[in-house]
Amino acid sequence: MSSVNMNSLMAARNAILNQNNALQDIAKNASLGGPGQTSGPKETAGSNSFSTQLTSALQEVNRLQSTAEEEMKSYQMGESNDVAAVMLAKHKASLGFETTLQVRNKLLSAYKDIMNMPV
Repeated sequence: MSSVNMNSLMAARNAILNQNNALQDIAKNASLGGPGQTSGPKETAGSNSFSTQLTSALQEVNRLQSTAEEEMKSYQMGESNDVAAVMLAKHKASLGFETTLQVRNKLLSAYKDIMNMPV
C-alpha cells in the first residue's frame, strides 16, 4: 500500500475515532443530568451543553456528506483517479449518517419512555 493510501486510511480512522469520542461525550453528558439537577437556561456561551455537542456532530456529518459528494463529482468528471478516496469518503459519510440515525432513534425512544411515565 502506498503512503498516500495509508495516510488517507489513517486520517479516516482518526476521523471515525473522533466522531465516536464525540458521541460518547454526548452520551456521558446526557447521563449526568439526573433528577436532582435543576433545569433551566443556566448555560453560558462557552458551555459544552448537549445541544451544542449535538449540533456540532450534525455539522460534522453534513461536512462528511458534502466532502463525499465533492469527491464523487471530481471522480465522475475525471479530475481525480483515486477510487479509494471516493469510496472512503462515501463510507465515512454513510457511517456518520448511520450513527446519527441511531442516536436519533435512541433519543426518540427515550422521549417516548418519558412521555409514557405516569405523573
